[in-house]
Parts: sequence; C-alpha cells; structure tokens
Amino acid sequence: MAMVKCGLVAVSRDCFPIELATRRLVRVFEECQKQKLPVAKIEPVVVTEKDVLAVLDRLAAEKCNALVIYLGNFGHETQTTMLAQKFPGPVMFAAAAEESGDNLIDGRGDAYCGLLNVSYNLGLRKLVPYIPEYPVGLPADVASMIAGFIPVARVYISVKRLKIFSFGPRPQDFLACNAPIKALYDLGIEIMENSELDLYDICRSAEKDPKVPIVAKEMAEELGMGNAFPDILPKLAQYEVALVNFMEKNLGASEYGIFANKCWPAFEKYFGFVPCYVNSRMAGRGIPVACETDIYGALSEYIACVATELPATLLDINNTVPPDMFEAEKHKIGDYRPTDLFMGFHCGNTPSACLTGSCMKYQLIMHRLMEPGKKPDITRGTLEGQIAPGEVTLFRIQSTADTKLRSYIAEGEVLPVDPKSFGGIGVIAVRDMARFYRHVLIRKRFPHHAGIAFRHAGRFLFDALTMLGIDDISTNPLAANANGKMSLIRPYPGENPFKHE
Repeated sequence: MAMVKCGLVAVSRDCFPIELATRRLVRVFEECQKQKLPVAKIEPVVVTEKDVLAVLDRLAAEKCNALVIYLGNFGHETQTTMLAQKFPGPVMFAAAAEESGDNLIDGRGDAYCGLLNVSYNLGLRKLVPYIPEYPVGLPADVASMIAGFIPVARVYISVKRLKIFSFGPRPQDFLACNAPIKALYDLGIEIMENSELDLYDICRSAEKDPKVPIVAKEMAEELGMGNAFPDILPKLAQYEVALVNFMEKNLGASEYGIFANKCWPAFEKYFGFVPCYVNSRMAGRGIPVACETDIYGALSEYIACVATELPATLLDINNTVPPDMFEAEKHKIGDYRPTDLFMGFHCGNTPSACLTGSCMKYQLIMHRLMEPGKKPDITRGTLEGQIAPGEVTLFRIQSTADTKLRSYIAEGEVLPVDPKSFGGIGVIAVRDMARFYRHVLIRKRFPHHAGIAFRHAGRFLFDALTMLGIDDISTNPLAANANGKMSLIRPYPGENPFKHE
C-alpha cells in the first residue's frame, strides 16, 4: 500500500497580512511534529499564481503524494483551488480559527469566511477534496484533522495505483460476483483477467522455483501444532510462489496488486488442494486473494486493509445465531438483540493473526461434493479457527448492473462466543443489523461477501469513498443517547455519520 507524505502549504490573500498565515502555518507544523505525522512544511505561502508553480515544484522535490492546503487567513480562492487542481494526488482543506479576543483587528484572519469562497470555486473546477467534519480550528485541531486525512489519502493513492488480477470466469452459481468491471476503470484501477488454464500453467512453471521449500518451511512454522497435513505444504507453497511471481512480472505501470481467483469446483481436481490457506497468507501480507473470482470482494478487502494498515478478510454474511446459543451466551452478548447478530464465515481464507488459534483442515462442503465417504485429499488446505473478538467494520464496494458504484459500511464487533461450527467463523454483532440487512443488503442487492476490517474504520472509509467519487454509501447510523439507549441519527445528505474524535 502507499506510504503517505503530506505537503503542508499555507495560502494568503494579498489584502491580509501574510505574516499571519506564515506564523499560523509554523504552529500547525509544530503540532504535526508533536504527533509524528509524515508532513513536510512547504514554502512559499501561496499568494500569486507564480507561487502555485513554485509550490508544485517544491512538493515534487519533497516527494509529497498528498497535499494539505491551510487557509492561514481568508486566502485567495482562485490560486488556492488552482493549486488543488494541479496537484496530482489527494488534497485536504483546513482553515485557521481566531486565537484570542485581544487580537481581532490586525490579528483577525477570516479564514472561516474564506473557506466558503474556496468551496464555491472547488465546485467550478469539479474537484472533490477532503474537507474535515469541522474544518476550522486552532493549530492542534488542524494537526488532528491531518492525522484523520492520512488514512483517507492512503486509500485514495493505493486504489489509483492498483491492478487486480483475476483467474477464471466469474462463476454462474455466484452471479453476484459478476458485476461489470467498467466501473473499476472509473476509479483508476487496472484489471488483468486470465483463464484457469493460465493459472494452472503458472503454477506448474513454479515447481522447481528455489523459493518453494523456503515458503513451505514458513508455512510449517506459522501453522505450528495446527500443521495437520504437512505433506500438502509443498503444493501450497508452489501455488503461493506462482502467484507472487506472476504479480511481480505483470504489475506493469501499477504499483500494487491483488487477486480474485476461481477456487472451486474444478480447481481441486487439477491442483490437488483448496487454495484457502494461501489466500489467508496473502491477505496477511496486504495482498488479498478473493474467493470465487469476486473482483469487487478483492477490492473491498484491499481497501479495508489499507484504511487500517491491518490484515483484512472476506467473509460470507452467513447464518443466524440459534436461540439456544443466544440464551446460553447472554452474559457475553450483552445488550445486543438476537437480530443484531449473525455469523461471518468462509472456508479458511482469514489470516492466522485474525484468529484465536488456527489449524489446517479440509473444506467440508467441497468434501461432501467431491470426496463423499472418502478420506480428505484434494479438499485439504483450509485455515480454520474462531475469529478473534474485537472491533470490525463490514465494508463492500460494488458495481450495479448499469455500472454505478455503491458501497456500505457498518461498524460492529466480533463477540467472544464459540460459533460451534467449521471454517474461519465468528459471531458478529452490528447494531440494528436486521434493518441494515433488509434495507441495505437486500434492497440494494449487495452480494453475500463482505470485506472485514479488524478495526472501526467507518470514518476513514466513508471519506475515502467520497473522495473517490462514490456518493451512494449506506451505513448503520446509530449512536447512544444520554440514557445509553440506541437512537437513530439522521445525517445531512453526504454527512459522515461515523464518530469523529
């Protein structure tokens, strides 16, 4: 994923003291240094169009891939928005608040007013920058705004430099995975579709790669006591090496790569294993491999990973929690209702770091289909375990049939409840999940796969999607009122409903 370095630039209107903008910029930069943010202070303060050109040169020299434009006073809307238009990356705007009632003549900057003019000019230029929830503040406030911008910028940059590799046709039995890919190009993503025969060929070509025994050893060390089928590790290692080699050779003009691969039923007959464990390892490295050729699932998982800088996974929104389990585990479930709960499941693709204990097993569903009544062989290779309790964010980006992009974001948690089932699985609680299930997932026709971020990341995901031009974002907008009960928040159109610290 991209490493973000922000250039911090102040703008000043010529009828306001430039010293005011300069002094305030220094204080903002000092606060950024206190928070150890990756920020470079860029000069000169922008007053004229020539200053815009000088700043762009300086930003390039400092290798800044994100830009924070700070209105130290009213600012000049033309030069300010011109800078944003010409900068080739994500841009944030913030404005200075007034510091003291004792200095409201020569020391008044009116940036609160100036940002309104800037917003109008941004519309004229059809720009969509990042504007914090309340974009006016004192230096410490602005530094905190910049800290919130960095994950958003990281998602934006990473998506724009991404290539998705797919292997195999999107399966007929999962038509939800067949969303049109044209919308990926609208996001700036490249895609390279390949056949299952191509996948078989690159895997065979890696058979004698010297990296294979090294990766097999890494697998054995990772699995530890959970290494139930050591004889299959060389095959899995060969497959992993083949994928990595292919990505490195075919990234081309892109910088980052992810996969969406056909994984059954023909796969097992020719490769001799299920690829789930390799998918889990790749996801642990920030290179998701989505099951069932789910291209938008791979993208969702990747964005969740980039937003949090943590491994992510792809799970089915799978099954309800039985009433007897709910009653037996009430002391762990707390005040959630039965309809707030569901089980998130997949065969065995979740990284080991996200599981409480893990073990290599075989895919039970595929075993029923392919090896009924036989000892597991070609259906071996899943990584199974209970998903670790803690915060999660459900996230999906998807194209509609007419190539419109839409998304959903729902924050929740994995509960410390034994799911009593197989696969990589956990009991997940999301406030008001019943309504979210009916009026978002079903009404807007989202598929069963959800990207899972292992942290509450709704704030960053919402703002990143907005910058990427996606305005159809569904959320579960709930918050606790003063009595501790849940009440529905009705946000303004386009307002980020997730908590801003």
